[in-house]
Amino acid sequence: MRNPKRFWIVNGLVLTAFAALGLRAVEESKNDFRFAIIGDRTGGAQPQIYGRVWREVDLLHPDFVVNVGDTIQGGDDATAEQEWKDMRPIWARYNHYPLYFTVGNHDVWSDVSRQLYEQEAGRPTHYSFDYEDAHFTVLDSVGQRDDPYRGRLSPAQYAFLEQDLEANKDKSPKFILFHHPFWIAELEAADSPSPLHTLAKKYAVSHVISGHGHRFVRQVRDGIVYMEVGSSGGQMTSGLVRGEGFQDGRFYHWVWAHVKNGKVQVTVKEIGGAMGSGRMFPAEDWGEEGPKFDVADPALTYKPET
Repeated sequence: MRNPKRFWIVNGLVLTAFAALGLRAVEESKNDFRFAIIGDRTGGAQPQIYGRVWREVDLLHPDFVVNVGDTIQGGDDATAEQEWKDMRPIWARYNHYPLYFTVGNHDVWSDVSRQLYEQEAGRPTHYSFDYEDAHFTVLDSVGQRDDPYRGRLSPAQYAFLEQDLEANKDKSPKFILFHHPFWIAELEAADSPSPLHTLAKKYAVSHVISGHGHRFVRQVRDGIVYMEVGSSGGQMTSGLVRGEGFQDGRFYHWVWAHVKNGKVQVTVKEIGGAMGSGRMFPAEDWGEEGPKFDVADPALTYKPET
Protein backbone atom coordinates (compact mmCIF):
# COMPACT_ATOMS: atom_id res chain seq x y z
CA MET A 1 0.00 0.00 0.00
CA ARG A 2 1.39 3.42 -0.92
CA ASN A 3 1.78 6.33 1.38
CA PRO A 4 -1.25 8.66 1.31
CA LYS A 5 -1.19 12.04 -0.38
CA ARG A 6 1.78 14.33 0.13
CA PHE A 7 1.80 17.92 -0.99
CA TRP A 8 4.13 20.46 -2.56
CA ILE A 9 3.73 23.92 -4.07
CA VAL A 10 4.49 24.68 -7.72
CA ASN A 11 4.25 28.34 -8.78
CA GLY A 12 1.80 29.04 -5.98
CA LEU A 13 -0.48 26.15 -6.92
CA VAL A 14 -0.96 23.39 -4.41
CA LEU A 15 -0.70 20.02 -6.10
CA THR A 16 -0.68 16.57 -4.67
CA ALA A 17 1.99 14.12 -5.61
CA PHE A 18 -0.82 11.57 -5.79
CA ALA A 19 -2.63 13.44 -8.53
CA ALA A 20 0.33 15.05 -10.29
CA LEU A 21 2.55 12.07 -10.99
CA GLY A 22 0.41 9.03 -10.43
CA LEU A 23 1.37 8.03 -6.87
CA ARG A 24 -0.46 4.81 -6.10
CA ALA A 25 -2.76 4.22 -3.17
CA VAL A 26 -3.87 0.75 -4.25
CA GLU A 27 -2.30 -2.67 -4.15
CA GLU A 28 0.45 -3.42 -6.69
CA SER A 29 -0.55 -5.35 -9.80
CA LYS A 30 1.54 -7.34 -12.22
CA ASN A 31 3.66 -5.18 -14.52
CA ASP A 32 2.49 -1.95 -12.93
CA PHE A 33 5.35 -0.01 -11.40
CA ARG A 34 7.08 3.36 -11.25
CA PHE A 35 10.73 4.32 -11.30
CA ALA A 36 12.74 7.54 -11.30
CA ILE A 37 15.63 8.39 -13.63
CA ILE A 38 18.23 10.77 -12.23
CA GLY A 39 20.54 12.68 -14.57
CA ASP A 40 24.18 13.71 -14.25
CA ARG A 41 25.24 15.04 -10.85
CA THR A 42 28.61 16.14 -12.32
CA GLY A 43 30.73 17.46 -14.18
CA GLY A 44 30.81 20.58 -12.20
CA ALA A 45 28.28 19.66 -9.53
CA GLN A 46 26.17 22.63 -8.49
CA PRO A 47 25.39 22.97 -4.77
CA GLN A 48 22.13 21.49 -3.45
CA ILE A 49 20.65 20.48 -6.83
CA TYR A 50 21.28 16.74 -6.51
CA GLY A 51 19.89 16.70 -2.97
CA ARG A 52 16.81 18.57 -4.14
CA VAL A 53 16.24 15.99 -6.88
CA TRP A 54 16.38 13.14 -4.37
CA ARG A 55 13.94 14.90 -2.03
CA GLU A 56 11.45 15.35 -4.86
CA VAL A 57 11.87 11.73 -5.94
CA ASP A 58 11.29 10.60 -2.37
CA LEU A 59 7.90 12.35 -2.29
CA LEU A 60 6.63 9.88 -4.88
CA HIS A 61 8.02 6.63 -3.48
CA PRO A 62 9.27 4.95 -6.67
CA ASP A 63 9.80 1.21 -6.80
CA PHE A 64 13.42 1.86 -7.72
CA VAL A 65 15.78 4.53 -9.08
CA VAL A 66 18.22 4.44 -12.00
CA ASN A 67 20.84 7.00 -12.91
CA VAL A 68 22.56 7.79 -16.19
CA GLY A 69 26.10 8.23 -14.85
CA ASP A 70 28.52 10.97 -13.74
CA THR A 71 27.97 10.64 -10.02
CA ILE A 72 31.39 11.93 -8.90
CA GLN A 73 33.63 14.57 -10.47
CA GLY A 74 36.54 12.14 -10.74
CA GLY A 75 39.67 12.41 -12.82
CA ASP A 76 42.12 11.77 -9.96
CA ASP A 77 42.79 8.32 -8.53
CA ALA A 78 44.04 9.89 -5.29
CA THR A 79 40.72 11.54 -4.43
CA ALA A 80 38.20 9.17 -6.02
CA GLU A 81 37.63 7.02 -2.94
CA GLN A 82 36.84 10.07 -0.81
CA GLU A 83 34.42 11.39 -3.43
CA TRP A 84 32.46 8.14 -3.27
CA LYS A 85 32.51 8.24 0.53
CA ASP A 86 31.06 11.75 0.41
CA MET A 87 28.04 10.39 -1.48
CA ARG A 88 27.17 7.72 1.05
CA PRO A 89 25.19 9.93 3.48
CA ILE A 90 22.80 10.91 0.68
CA TRP A 91 22.23 7.33 -0.40
CA ALA A 92 21.91 6.15 3.19
CA ARG A 93 18.96 8.52 3.59
CA TYR A 94 17.21 6.89 0.64
CA ASN A 95 18.51 3.34 0.88
CA HIS A 96 14.96 1.94 0.93
CA TYR A 97 14.97 2.49 -2.85
CA PRO A 98 17.01 0.08 -4.98
CA LEU A 99 19.49 2.19 -6.97
CA TYR A 100 20.82 0.99 -10.31
CA PHE A 101 23.94 2.81 -11.50
CA THR A 102 25.06 3.59 -15.03
CA VAL A 103 28.76 4.34 -15.46
CA GLY A 104 29.76 7.80 -16.74
CA ASN A 105 33.05 9.26 -17.91
CA HIS A 106 33.43 11.18 -14.63
CA ASP A 107 33.02 7.92 -12.69
CA VAL A 108 35.63 5.77 -14.43
CA TRP A 109 38.86 6.82 -16.14
CA SER A 110 41.40 4.23 -14.92
CA ASP A 111 41.66 0.71 -13.54
CA VAL A 112 41.65 2.09 -9.99
CA SER A 113 38.53 4.19 -10.58
CA ARG A 114 36.77 1.26 -12.24
CA GLN A 115 37.42 -0.92 -9.20
CA LEU A 116 36.09 1.80 -6.89
CA TYR A 117 33.03 2.30 -9.07
CA GLU A 118 32.13 -1.38 -9.06
CA GLN A 119 32.63 -1.49 -5.30
CA GLU A 120 30.29 1.46 -4.69
CA ALA A 121 27.72 0.52 -7.33
CA GLY A 122 27.68 -3.10 -6.24
CA ARG A 123 27.64 -4.22 -9.87
CA PRO A 124 29.97 -4.32 -12.88
CA THR A 125 29.87 -1.52 -15.44
CA HIS A 126 27.51 -3.52 -17.63
CA TYR A 127 24.71 -5.79 -16.43
CA SER A 128 20.98 -6.34 -16.78
CA PHE A 129 18.02 -6.78 -14.48
CA ASP A 130 14.31 -7.49 -14.58
CA TYR A 131 11.48 -5.74 -12.82
CA GLU A 132 8.18 -7.56 -13.10
CA ASP A 133 7.79 -8.19 -16.86
CA ALA A 134 10.20 -5.43 -17.90
CA HIS A 135 13.88 -5.84 -18.75
CA PHE A 136 16.71 -3.33 -18.36
CA THR A 137 20.14 -3.60 -20.03
CA VAL A 138 22.79 -1.25 -18.62
CA LEU A 139 25.89 -0.78 -20.77
CA ASP A 140 29.36 0.77 -20.47
CA SER A 141 29.98 3.51 -23.05
CA VAL A 142 33.10 4.68 -21.19
CA GLY A 143 35.36 1.67 -21.71
CA GLN A 144 36.75 2.93 -25.03
CA ARG A 145 39.26 5.24 -23.34
CA ASP A 146 40.71 6.72 -26.52
CA ASP A 147 37.76 9.13 -26.49
CA PRO A 148 36.12 9.07 -23.04
CA TYR A 149 34.16 12.29 -23.55
CA ARG A 150 32.32 11.26 -26.70
CA GLY A 151 32.00 7.63 -25.71
CA ARG A 152 30.65 4.67 -27.62
CA LEU A 153 29.96 0.98 -27.21
CA SER A 154 32.77 -1.47 -27.84
CA PRO A 155 32.26 -4.66 -29.87
CA ALA A 156 32.16 -6.55 -26.56
CA GLN A 157 29.34 -4.30 -25.34
CA TYR A 158 27.34 -4.86 -28.51
CA ALA A 159 27.87 -8.61 -28.14
CA PHE A 160 26.62 -8.49 -24.55
CA LEU A 161 23.63 -6.38 -25.61
CA GLU A 162 22.60 -8.75 -28.38
CA GLN A 163 22.99 -11.83 -26.19
CA ASP A 164 21.05 -10.18 -23.38
CA LEU A 165 18.21 -9.03 -25.62
CA GLU A 166 17.98 -12.45 -27.27
CA ALA A 167 17.80 -14.16 -23.87
CA ASN A 168 15.05 -11.77 -22.78
CA LYS A 169 13.17 -11.27 -26.04
CA ASP A 170 9.86 -12.18 -24.41
CA LYS A 171 10.18 -9.43 -21.79
CA SER A 172 8.25 -6.21 -22.30
CA PRO A 173 8.94 -3.36 -22.17
CA LYS A 174 12.70 -3.36 -22.70
CA PHE A 175 15.04 -0.49 -21.80
CA ILE A 176 18.68 0.13 -22.75
CA LEU A 177 20.75 2.54 -20.65
CA PHE A 178 24.26 3.93 -21.10
CA HIS A 179 25.89 7.29 -20.46
CA HIS A 180 26.88 8.84 -23.80
CA PRO A 181 24.12 9.82 -26.27
CA PHE A 182 26.13 8.88 -29.36
CA TRP A 183 22.86 7.78 -30.92
CA ILE A 184 22.07 11.44 -31.73
CA ALA A 185 24.74 11.49 -34.44
CA GLU A 186 23.98 7.94 -35.55
CA LEU A 187 20.30 8.63 -36.07
CA GLU A 188 21.14 11.72 -38.12
CA ALA A 189 23.59 9.84 -40.37
CA ALA A 190 21.40 8.63 -43.22
CA ASP A 191 24.33 7.07 -45.09
CA SER A 192 25.18 4.41 -42.49
CA PRO A 193 22.87 2.25 -40.36
CA SER A 194 23.16 2.48 -36.59
CA PRO A 195 24.11 -0.88 -35.05
CA LEU A 196 22.39 0.21 -31.85
CA HIS A 197 19.15 1.05 -33.62
CA THR A 198 19.31 -2.17 -35.63
CA LEU A 199 19.39 -4.22 -32.42
CA ALA A 200 16.82 -2.05 -30.67
CA LYS A 201 14.43 -2.47 -33.59
CA LYS A 202 15.07 -6.21 -33.92
CA TYR A 203 14.22 -6.85 -30.27
CA ALA A 204 11.39 -4.31 -29.90
CA VAL A 205 13.18 -2.12 -27.37
CA SER A 206 10.91 0.55 -25.91
CA HIS A 207 13.41 3.17 -24.69
CA VAL A 208 17.11 3.97 -25.08
CA ILE A 209 18.17 6.28 -22.24
CA SER A 210 21.41 8.26 -21.86
CA GLY A 211 22.82 11.29 -20.05
CA HIS A 212 26.11 13.19 -20.41
CA GLY A 213 25.04 16.32 -22.32
CA HIS A 214 23.25 18.08 -19.41
CA ARG A 215 20.35 18.68 -21.77
CA PHE A 216 16.97 17.03 -22.27
CA VAL A 217 16.65 15.50 -25.74
CA ARG A 218 13.98 13.18 -27.10
CA GLN A 219 13.78 11.52 -30.51
CA VAL A 220 11.65 8.67 -31.84
CA ARG A 221 12.66 6.24 -34.58
CA ASP A 222 10.55 3.26 -35.64
CA GLY A 223 8.58 3.53 -32.41
CA ILE A 224 11.73 3.44 -30.25
CA VAL A 225 12.11 6.39 -27.88
CA TYR A 226 15.63 7.78 -27.53
CA MET A 227 16.00 10.07 -24.55
CA GLU A 228 18.88 12.05 -23.10
CA VAL A 229 18.14 12.92 -19.48
CA GLY A 230 19.75 16.27 -18.68
CA SER A 231 21.30 17.68 -15.55
CA SER A 232 20.31 16.62 -12.05
CA GLY A 233 23.13 18.74 -10.64
CA GLY A 234 25.86 19.00 -13.25
CA GLN A 235 26.85 22.43 -14.51
CA MET A 236 25.10 23.69 -17.61
CA THR A 237 25.94 26.60 -19.91
CA SER A 238 27.96 29.45 -18.44
CA GLY A 239 25.79 32.11 -16.86
CA LEU A 240 22.70 29.90 -16.76
CA VAL A 241 20.08 31.37 -14.47
CA ARG A 242 16.64 30.24 -13.48
CA GLY A 243 14.45 29.73 -16.52
CA GLU A 244 17.20 30.48 -19.04
CA GLY A 245 17.81 27.72 -21.55
CA PHE A 246 14.61 25.75 -20.92
CA GLN A 247 13.62 25.65 -24.59
CA ASP A 248 17.04 24.20 -25.40
CA GLY A 249 16.53 21.44 -22.83
CA ARG A 250 18.90 23.02 -20.32
CA PHE A 251 17.11 22.93 -16.99
CA TYR A 252 17.62 20.94 -13.80
CA HIS A 253 15.29 17.98 -13.87
CA TRP A 254 14.66 14.29 -13.37
CA VAL A 255 12.31 11.83 -15.03
CA TRP A 256 9.41 9.76 -13.73
CA ALA A 257 8.37 6.60 -15.59
CA HIS A 258 5.20 4.58 -15.11
CA VAL A 259 5.04 1.12 -16.65
CA LYS A 260 1.61 -0.47 -16.85
CA ASN A 261 0.51 -3.43 -18.95
CA GLY A 262 3.60 -3.14 -21.14
CA LYS A 263 3.15 0.56 -21.88
CA VAL A 264 5.48 3.30 -20.65
CA GLN A 265 4.34 6.77 -19.63
CA VAL A 266 7.16 9.25 -19.00
CA THR A 267 6.92 12.59 -17.20
CA VAL A 268 9.75 15.13 -17.09
CA LYS A 269 9.94 17.05 -13.81
CA GLU A 270 11.86 20.30 -13.53
CA ILE A 271 13.02 20.90 -9.98
CA GLY A 272 11.34 23.55 -7.87
CA GLY A 273 13.00 25.99 -5.51
CA ALA A 274 15.64 28.59 -6.31
CA MET A 275 16.98 26.85 -9.42
CA GLY A 276 13.80 25.76 -11.17
CA SER A 277 10.15 26.58 -11.68
CA GLY A 278 8.74 23.14 -10.96
CA ARG A 279 7.32 22.67 -14.44
CA MET A 280 6.41 19.16 -15.52
CA PHE A 281 5.21 17.74 -18.78
CA PRO A 282 4.71 14.43 -20.61
CA ALA A 283 7.90 13.55 -22.44
CA GLU A 284 6.06 13.13 -25.75
CA ASP A 285 5.30 16.87 -25.64
CA TRP A 286 9.00 17.50 -26.28
CA GLY A 287 9.86 17.24 -29.97
CA GLU A 288 13.19 17.14 -31.76
CA GLU A 289 13.10 20.94 -31.96
CA GLY A 290 12.19 21.36 -28.30
CA PRO A 291 8.95 21.87 -26.34
CA LYS A 292 5.60 21.76 -28.09
CA PHE A 293 3.99 23.83 -25.34
CA ASP A 294 4.12 27.37 -23.97
CA VAL A 295 7.05 27.26 -21.55
CA ALA A 296 6.01 30.60 -20.05
CA ASP A 297 2.68 29.28 -18.79
CA PRO A 298 2.92 29.83 -15.01
CA ALA A 299 0.46 27.01 -14.38
CA LEU A 300 2.31 24.42 -16.46
CA THR A 301 1.46 21.10 -14.87
CA TYR A 302 0.59 17.66 -16.08
CA LYS A 303 -1.44 14.88 -14.51
CA PRO A 304 -0.73 11.50 -16.10
CA GLU A 305 -3.19 8.65 -15.86
CA THR A 306 -3.08 6.76 -12.58
